[in-house]
Amino acid sequence: MESVQPPSPRASDVIITDELMRRGGAMPDYLREKKAIEELVERLMDRPSELVPRLVGLALELCQASSAGVSILEGDRFRWLELRGVLAVFEGETTPRNFSPCGVCLDQNQAVLMERPERVYGWIAGAGISVPEVLLVPLMMKDAAPLGTLWIVAHENQKFDRGHARVMSELADFTGRALRTVLADERLKKAYDAQETLAREMSHRVKNFFGVIEGMIRTSARSSRNKQELVDSLLARVQALAAANALVRRAFSDAAPEEKKVDIGDVLAAVLRPYHEPVLSGPSVPLGERAINNIALVFHELATNAAKYGSLTTDTGRVAVNWRLEEGVIALTWTETGGPATTKPARKGFGSALVENTVASHGGTIAQDWTNTGLVVHLRLPLEAVSP
Repeated sequence: MESVQPPSPRASDVIITDELMRRGGAMPDYLREKKAIEELVERLMDRPSELVPRLVGLALELCQASSAGVSILEGDRFRWLELRGVLAVFEGETTPRNFSPCGVCLDQNQAVLMERPERVYGWIAGAGISVPEVLLVPLMMKDAAPLGTLWIVAHENQKFDRGHARVMSELADFTGRALRTVLADERLKKAYDAQETLAREMSHRVKNFFGVIEGMIRTSARSSRNKQELVDSLLARVQALAAANALVRRAFSDAAPEEKKVDIGDVLAAVLRPYHEPVLSGPSVPLGERAINNIALVFHELATNAAKYGSLTTDTGRVAVNWRLEEGVIALTWTETGGPATTKPARKGFGSALVENTVASHGGTIAQDWTNTGLVVHLRLPLEAVSP
């Protein structure tokens, strides 16, 4: 007679949440719980980075569990963080969202108790973990996607009850609200930092703008034979400079017009033409809106420096830019000739830092060679980072 294999256990076979209400619990220690919340408040106010580690420690202590931890949802997987107790060796490991006790907890959006979950989840048994009981509660933030779960694992023969579930839920509820405050503060700080950087950047640009205008006036005066020729040449350069600066304006509103495809050659020509007719060579590379602004900003800064210190300080100075595509990377070379010999500056100014940070924001690299014939800059940017 053919043997019949028993069906494999399902998640519902190991969920025993109903047991929480049937089990009597110890008398609540409200004073100790109050002090635990006060301690979390203290961490939130003074040392927010310690909030989650202390949350896990308190869950372990208040429930006298074997192990405790937080599982943070990252896409379709949970990452185990701040593990304490016997499971601490698994710090940083990940588990699948749709095949784990944590996923069940978020799906039900309530405390969930499981008994021997390794009978269902093979990755638990495969790791050699024995879990008599695991109690999980969701870590939620109001009007936001769930953060993950807070969980505790029982000792052998230990049974979790409704008292443990209440304590865990209160800890998780407070922490969810606290994390919302922490994240809001972080967003506010980032916005403030961005505004401060923008203010410094704009101040730097305005200062450079007047320096460039002064240089244009001097260059135009040297090459003009009369007043009208001076006016015409200077006006043309100022108008070209205005067109270039229009490319590097930041957008202050999300309600931006539909972006147009702009080629890198168009950007470079607009940026460099106010100083001198550039020599440009390279294939067509359409740019996204952010890349237009940032590439224009980088080459505007290089052109400004060339007009103040480099090849564009002389009538014979020239700038050439060539670029090529190399296995998903656009490689650009800026070459100055006909100007004074260049030397590496003793210190890095705001403009140089701005260029490096802008290039790095696209995952690119920049290298500079100060030569006797002029500055040479090598710039490499991932093509996917600059494409529309």
